[in-house]
Amino acid sequence: MQSIKLCSHVGADGILHLNIPVGITNKEIEVTVTYQQLEPSAPPQTHQELGWQTGFFEQTDGSLADDPSIIIKWERKIKNRGNAVY
Repeated sequence: MQSIKLCSHVGADGILHLNIPVGITNKEIEVTVTYQQLEPSAPPQTHQELGWQTGFFEQTDGSLADDPSIIIKWERKIKNRGNAVY
């Protein structure tokens, strides 16, 4: 049994046309077709649409650079599954 996965376009007539060479001649074969409509991808959301305040990233970028102990404490907290270890 062979499996072939492809994306195709259904025309205005609503009929899916498949031309798939299978390398078999003069034989009966069983064919299973499963189809799923692909939804167009949504345009990416802006930071504001995702709930971030305007300018948040610009204002906080590099804010931990002067205190590496904050990062170390956070890593310890993650390793201890949320239990604060200082």
